[in-house]
Amino acid sequence: MASLEDIVKEALNALYHHPDDAVRTQADQWLQKFQRTLDAWQVADNLLHDASSNVETQIFCSQTLRSKVQRDFEELPSEAFRSLRDSLNNLLKTFHKGPPKVRTQISLAVAALAVQVPAEDWGDGGIMKWLRDEMNAHPDIVPSFLELLRVLPEELFNYKIAARPDRRRKFEDELASTMDVALGILAACLNIQELKEQALEAFASWLRLRHRIPASALASHPLVLTALSSLTSDVLSEAAVNVISELIHYTSARNMDDFSVHMPLIQVIVPQVMNLKPQLRDLSKDEEDVKAIARLFADMGDSYVELIATGSDESMLIVHALLEVAAHPEYDIASMTFNFWHNLQICLIEIDSYLSLGNETLIEAERNRRVQVFRSSYELLVSLVSCRVQYPQDYSELSKEDQKDFKQTRYAVADVLIDAALVLGGDITLKILYMKLVEALSSHQNGDLMDWRPSEAQLYCIRAISDLVSLTEADVMPQIMSVLPKLPHHSLLLQTVCLTVGAYSKWLDAAPNGLSFLPPVIDILVSGMSMSEDSAAAAALAFRHICDDCGKKLRGSLDGLFQIYQKAMTGESSFKVSAQDSLHLVEALSIVITELPADQAKPALEALCIPAVAPLQEVINQGPLVLGQKPARDITVHIDRLANIFRYVNNPEAVADAIQRLWPIFKAIFDIRAWDMRTMESLCRACKHAVRTSKRFMGVTIGAMLEEIQGLYKQHHQPCFLYLSSEVIKIFGSDPSCADYLKVLIESLFSNTACLLTKLQDFTSRPDIADDCFLLASRCIRYCPHLLFPSPVFPSLVECSMIGITVQHREASNSILSFLSDIFDLGKSSPGQQLISLRDSVIVPRGASITRILVAASTGALPSSRLETVAYALLALSRAYGAKALEWAKDSVSLIPVSAATDMEKSRFLQALSDAASGVDIKGLTIPIEELSEVCRRNRRVQEIVQEALRPLELNMGYVS
Repeated sequence: MASLEDIVKEALNALYHHPDDAVRTQADQWLQKFQRTLDAWQVADNLLHDASSNVETQIFCSQTLRSKVQRDFEELPSEAFRSLRDSLNNLLKTFHKGPPKVRTQISLAVAALAVQVPAEDWGDGGIMKWLRDEMNAHPDIVPSFLELLRVLPEELFNYKIAARPDRRRKFEDELASTMDVALGILAACLNIQELKEQALEAFASWLRLRHRIPASALASHPLVLTALSSLTSDVLSEAAVNVISELIHYTSARNMDDFSVHMPLIQVIVPQVMNLKPQLRDLSKDEEDVKAIARLFADMGDSYVELIATGSDESMLIVHALLEVAAHPEYDIASMTFNFWHNLQICLIEIDSYLSLGNETLIEAERNRRVQVFRSSYELLVSLVSCRVQYPQDYSELSKEDQKDFKQTRYAVADVLIDAALVLGGDITLKILYMKLVEALSSHQNGDLMDWRPSEAQLYCIRAISDLVSLTEADVMPQIMSVLPKLPHHSLLLQTVCLTVGAYSKWLDAAPNGLSFLPPVIDILVSGMSMSEDSAAAAALAFRHICDDCGKKLRGSLDGLFQIYQKAMTGESSFKVSAQDSLHLVEALSIVITELPADQAKPALEALCIPAVAPLQEVINQGPLVLGQKPARDITVHIDRLANIFRYVNNPEAVADAIQRLWPIFKAIFDIRAWDMRTMESLCRACKHAVRTSKRFMGVTIGAMLEEIQGLYKQHHQPCFLYLSSEVIKIFGSDPSCADYLKVLIESLFSNTACLLTKLQDFTSRPDIADDCFLLASRCIRYCPHLLFPSPVFPSLVECSMIGITVQHREASNSILSFLSDIFDLGKSSPGQQLISLRDSVIVPRGASITRILVAASTGALPSSRLETVAYALLALSRAYGAKALEWAKDSVSLIPVSAATDMEKSRFLQALSDAASGVDIKGLTIPIEELSEVCRRNRRVQEIVQEALRPLELNMGYVS
């Protein structure tokens, strides 16, 4: 019979060389399964020590050993540690000239072992002293040991290693206490030329321990001096750049006092980096070298921004160097500075930077002084970056990915321009950009065929700063508005022109002569709607902004606006407005109608609805068969338009009147297409906006609407019916006159849902229903607790929530946990306090089970990304039930075996709950819950043990009748 070693070799051979995909997949699955077995330890070790193993086998086995040490070290008996350590050490020696990938994996395995094994158990004075002794004993293998020395501090932050939080903290202390040993080894390696680069890489890695390294020791340390002197060598050392970068981060600070501690080191670093400035312009320099130098300048900017913001002569030298980086033709290099300009803007503008000055007069004077110092830098920056947004000549031929990257570049530049405008003021920034626009336009005055791209680029920039240009700006904006209608109608240029018009809609409303600009501006938008889908989308959005901000000015032009609207809605004209973008036009007209007097609003609203209502009425008139067979999008396109009308016509009576007239149409669609989720979602959205706008004016229509969805939910279980009910509860929940029919509604909806969701699998297959059901339940707790808590449906709703807590669907799980937290927090509101005895009669008998399910959820039954929500529920439960909740939690936590979590880890968890019960602010109590969670999830085996002990799924079944 073949040995496991042979089977592994065969599987690897199949994985890498078999021609059949199915066989390769099968081999991959077998190997993954094998890696999780106990046998994997010995087999991987044997094959690595077997000289006949090929490189594929060596790589696989070294990865297996590394992952086993990281995740499954606890599988081994404690006495196995020493032999494992010695075996890994032998492998480091064996592979010191072998494949680098294998050597790295073995180094990572040794580092993972050190993270988990205390120094006293390691022997030989802990890993650092052991490493030093090994290096002294085996000088030929020093490069292998240097790699191990490099990865040690990095692995401290590797959370794949199944170390407990306490042990991780102790390992950091161990590394810090042996810092002098590590730096001593690395300094000694500097004397050997071929080890210098590797020693500097390892030093860069140790610098990530930041606050654990004494600052005073570094300024004159040989490793620092070597790295700095390497910057001036002909071949730029990547390792030296990494060291200097880490040193810059190490010396960064958030206040001036902290900077003073690091000043000796800063004064050593900055002049040496500044000496590299001429190389930024050296065309003979390799691009990667220029990138590395630019990175050091960017790092200095980011780390010393508070120092730079003082505007001293020295700091301005760094700013001028960063402007050179920003001027580099390669965008990837120039953009390294963008973060600095943003952070400098915050330091210059935000009041927090000046609080130490005390009174407002001093603050204002200092802020003005600093802004003045940096004014010319930001003015130059605007000129430098505004050219970077110009469309490339071959834009249409670029791949989708490259076009996407170019758009990201434009967004990034827009952000920089906003930063500049915050420092300079929007109006001054606008002037700079306008001069560039004039320059772009005048370069084609001599009859050349106009290149639209430079003008488009400057307009894009002008649009980017629109929010910061004052509404009273009167020098440049009128000229820009006069230029826009004269620009050629190239699709991409027209798109930007339309978006610029939309961006300055507030200025158009405020400008004294704004009304005179509106007709030509609207003509531009009409052209945009006819040019291309992209320009039509931009024009529709701009049309919406114009109507939103200039609504009062446009009341007299309603007929013209209606003509544009009807053309777009009927789709019979040359307009290229998509169904989605047409919603902007619906919103636009709805906003203008809101500005009309009441007697004009109703007929105008009726006219606005006609293009959407007529096609729906036509389909209904053809009978139920036709209505039932229509594709959903043919129906929803019109309903979505009505939804937007109800949302944006802010005239409750007019909307209530419209929904009452339209109800027969809505009812017909409800009745015939209740099976169709897409149509129902659209219809419920329209009803939601009608309810939201009309509120108390809804009259009898609300009753008919609720009766409809209550009846249809029993049969079709559409989640949107719950969602619509949720909106109704928010508006009418506290109205005593609605109490009777709302009580019937929620009891009907909740009892039907509880029958649907009787096991976890039901929640998994219908998470949308679970999500909307418990969102509705939380709404009821907030707006009508007096209807929910006395209801016979409340106990079954709580039991239903217990079944679904551990559903993996994020929204559903969060809604259930929030519902439980809302129940526990009931006493926070005065209406809720009167219902506490009713709540307790349901929660207390189930309290032990709820607690145990929540503990299970926090320790692995739910993903760790949900921990914040679970922790809040646990703490809210403790706050509500005090000593009782602590007993429930103690009973639950005691089930977790000591091999998974120590008594100390459990007691910290219980102490957090006890503090919550005593009234300590919940916000500060989550760390012990997070740590128990981390401990119980540290590897698959521990997580399985914990869940097996807590058995949340069996518990939540117990209460379902």
